[in-house]
Formats: sequence, structure tokens, C-alpha cells
Amino acid sequence: MAKIRILTDRVANQIAAGEVIERPAAVVKELVENALDAGATRIEVEFRHGGRSLMRIEDNGHGMGKDDALLSLERHATSKISAAADLDRLGTFGFRGEALPSIASVSRFLLQTREAAAEEGTEILIDGGKFRHVRACGRPVGTRIEVTQLFNSVPARRKFLKTDQTEAAHIVQCVRLYALACPRTAFTLIEDGRVVFKSPECATLAERVIEIFGRQIGGELVPIESEEAGLRLTGLIGRPGAGRGTRHEMITFVNTRPVDSRTLNYALIESYHQSLPKGRYPLAFVFLELDPAAVDVNVHPAKREVRFRSEPAVRSFVIRAVLQRLRELGEFAGQSAAPPPTPVGSGPWTVGGAAPPAAGAISNFKSQISDGRTAPALHRADLAALTAPPPPSAFNPRPSGVPSISPGPPPTGIAPAWRYVGQAHGAYALFETPAGIVLLDRRAAHERVWFERLQEQFRAGSVSSQRLLLPVPVELDPVATSLLVDGRKFLLAHGFEVAEFGRNFFRIESVPSWMEPGDAEPFLRDVLGAMREGRLQERNPDLARDELARLAVAKAIRLPAATGAEENLDLVRQLFATRAPLTSPAGRPTYIELGHAELDRRFQR
Repeated sequence: MAKIRILTDRVANQIAAGEVIERPAAVVKELVENALDAGATRIEVEFRHGGRSLMRIEDNGHGMGKDDALLSLERHATSKISAAADLDRLGTFGFRGEALPSIASVSRFLLQTREAAAEEGTEILIDGGKFRHVRACGRPVGTRIEVTQLFNSVPARRKFLKTDQTEAAHIVQCVRLYALACPRTAFTLIEDGRVVFKSPECATLAERVIEIFGRQIGGELVPIESEEAGLRLTGLIGRPGAGRGTRHEMITFVNTRPVDSRTLNYALIESYHQSLPKGRYPLAFVFLELDPAAVDVNVHPAKREVRFRSEPAVRSFVIRAVLQRLRELGEFAGQSAAPPPTPVGSGPWTVGGAAPPAAGAISNFKSQISDGRTAPALHRADLAALTAPPPPSAFNPRPSGVPSISPGPPPTGIAPAWRYVGQAHGAYALFETPAGIVLLDRRAAHERVWFERLQEQFRAGSVSSQRLLLPVPVELDPVATSLLVDGRKFLLAHGFEVAEFGRNFFRIESVPSWMEPGDAEPFLRDVLGAMREGRLQERNPDLARDELARLAVAKAIRLPAATGAEENLDLVRQLFATRAPLTSPAGRPTYIELGHAELDRRFQR
């Protein structure tokens, strides 16, 4: 049996680094926090190759003397706390004293620092946890840290890093968070010699948001301020209807610390339940202030998460504050954007225990509606009708954004099987069948038809586009700009022409023929959000096209309030000519069937 022994400091530091330093962005986070805690009013961050080859953080903070500089590289050496009780009144970002020794143990680490009282600075070089030299150097007041050859002493860790583009995106996102947390500190971020953003000292949060995210997003935000019972919420929230496809622009801070709090995130999402469609996320840059003793910031090794003493109290306060602000805007209660109806039933294909339709029934139904043609042949014919431009008619124009569906031959074959009864709430079509009744979700059915139609267009490379008379301007943040520059060729092949028009500024000059120009900018932001989350990657073209089609159906469909029997029967015919008629692209059921037995049970017959 092996004997128990004490680990060396070097091994202990490398183990600690595994908890604190997960990726290059974690290095930047820890060093930027130290710079802010040192009172810096100017911070410059530079990195190369996603942080693998170089990360440099330079500030004009208080700096350190030689003794403090050497002591800062010891484990658990900190100037921020001296007792456990200090955790209840933290006013700093860092506090554990693990960052510098952990970073130095897995990289080539160069520290240069000088305090105001010293005539010369101190330079310390550590390579893989081994001290190389300590000497005097000349530099202004403040600290400069260069981290190169990250994970050189633990090469296995380098294999788990993502691509340079992904790691760079994490670094940019990290610096943006702290720039938002401290608007009065000037930030400069440089990637591979190129300035990503340079924001001077800002008097307000709104100015900093505009500096980083652009004036378009700034115009969609309104200030919020609410206080009660020791809790205070301030910041900026999006107007009703101003939503995003991802959570990247829903940012929360607790006592100025950027955190990922499920309590705050769900409170914000719930507050916008009637102001945004399902699946959309609000814009938010909010700061929650409360007694430090009421929040635990030491529950996560990287300090990404916090725990509140009273989660329900925080959640209800945030919901009340946001709802009150939305009411003040006069656009609450779903006036600007109503969520889609919730499908009836608890399961994907059951209502109160009704069985899903059998595969044989679906096959028989396809034969009933094929009108003498096979389903694939019908699909191809309808696809041609769908993709063809609508016939010129000045007297019967179709509603804007509604697919032009060619009725084709009269659907006489459907009538004996599914008899159209009527329409409910503008969203559902009711049919009587020999087996019972069917409730069709018109939107889900349209989405399935459009999804497969767009898939065919994308794979065939036959996407028709329309040039805009007035290009749509789009201002993006640096991360989205990088993604768009890299993905412009892919977008162009699918009907979007986007031209660069300045730093972080673009113009949409052409859009696919199925898209309304007013949808171009939000759709582009959703595509970039999918790219950022890794759901749309060009290196896998088939999956990328499917994801693009899935995003597109949300913009391609605008259902008219009321339609007749012919239109709804034609929709059913086209739905069952698709490859997967049972579900929408998002996995929702397209229809629900209640059999005679289920109806009898419900009515106790």
C-alpha cells in the first residue's frame, strides 16, 4: 500500500490550476479582477492565437513592492481578507489568493510591477512553476503581466482547448463583462495586433453599452431602478418585443460582480413571459445590490456562480421590479408580442391518454390525400409551386410574409377522411375524421412544410434572393463581427449579402426571397447567436443548413387570422407530403387526434 505524503507546492499549484484555470479566458478574468482590485482606471488586455501564445494584462493600479510581488506568488497569499468573517463583507473581486501561483505553475509567467513610493520596479520570471529570476526593472506605476506558453508544463490540458476562434470569443466576452461592471475604467482589448474595442472612461452604464454593443442595442434599452427591503436593482432592460435568440445579451451582476445566476436569469425570462414569444430572451444589463452577508460568492472555484441566502425573495423582487417597469412603458400584457399558444396535452402525442397515431394510419392517410400521386411526387410538385413566385394579381395580394401555397387540384380525396369543421383562436384547425376529431396546429404544420422546402433549396444551391432598395444597417459587438466576417461566404450562398461598412458596422444588401426586409436584422442576429453557441458550424455543411432552415421558418411564417376550408385542407395535403409530418422542426406535434373512445371517456358515456 502506498504511503501518504505531502504534495510539493508545484504539484499542488498545478492541481489548483485545474480548478481555477480552465481555459485562457480564466487567466484573463483573474488578472483583470486583480487590476480592478488594485484601483486601476485604465486596463489594456492583449492576446494572440486565442490566448495560447500570449496574454498580456497591463494596468495603472497601485502596483506592488518587491516583497509584496514575491509574496503574491505564494498560495493563499492575499491582501483582501484575513479571517473567514471577511467573506460576509467582501468589496473586491478576488479574495482567495490562488490566481497568480496557479497561473505561474502552468505557463511562462512574467510579472513587472512598481508602486508609487518606489524608484524602480520589480520583474519576476517563472517558467512552469520554477523561478528563473527576480530583478529590478524600469516601468510606470502599475502592473504588467505576460502569460505565454499556457499549459506548457501540462501538455495534456492543451488538447482540451477549443479552436482559437472559440477561445478568443470567451476572452472577448470576459473582458466585456468587466468593462460593463466598471464603466469608469477605460478598457482596451487587442487580438492578434487588432484593436477589438477601445472604450474610454464612461460616466454611465448606457454609454459603456453603446461603446461595446453599438447604438442599435442601446436604442432598445430603457433604464430600471427599484429598491425594497435591502435589495436594489439598477441597470438597463430591453423594451417589450426586443428579444434575442440566445442569452448572450442577458447579463447579470451581483454587487458589481458578473455572475451566471439561474435565479436572476429565470426571473428575467419569467418577467418577459407576456412580452416576448416563447424561445426568445430579453436584453438585460442589470445590477443587483444586497447585503454581502446575504450572498455566498465562494460556491464555485472560478467564482462564476453565487448562492443567495433567500432565493425566493430575490427572484420575486426582480420579477416585481421588471414587471413594474414594463407596465410603466405602457406595453405590457402582450400588446407588443404575444407568445404562441401552448399545445394542448401533456405529452408529445397524447391528450388525456390518447394513443399516438399508428404508422399504418399515417400511411393510409397519405394514400387518401395523394390524389393519385405518390407522396414524393406530390412533394416535388408542391415544392415547385411553393418556390415559384406568386402569380401577378393586383386585386388579391397575399398578406405580407404568408407563404404562397398553390391549391392545386380540388382536394376531393380528403373530404371523406378529414372533414373541415372550423378554426379556433386563429391557431388551430378542427377536423372530423372517421376515428374521431383532429386538432391541427396550423403554425407547426406550416413550419414543417417550409422547413423541408428550405432544406431542398439549400441543398440544391437554388436560393433566390432579392436586392433591397434600402440596405438594412446592422451594428454588432466585436464577437458577432468576427463571426460574421468569417461566415459571410456561407450566408451569401444562402441568399444573404452583407457588406462591411465600417468598424463593427454592416449593411444587409440582399435577403432570400422568402424573407421580409424588416426581419433581416433580427434574423441575422439569431444566426450569429447560433454560430456563437456552436449550433451552426460551417465545417459541417449539412447540419449548418438544417439549423439555418430551422431558424428561417420562424421568420418565414406569418399566419393570416382566418382561412377557409380549402386553405386548411391544402395545408394538410402538403403537410402529409413531407418526410416527417408528425412534428414541427422544433419537435412540437403538428396535430392531436382524439378518438371515439377518448371522447366517450371524457363525456362519461
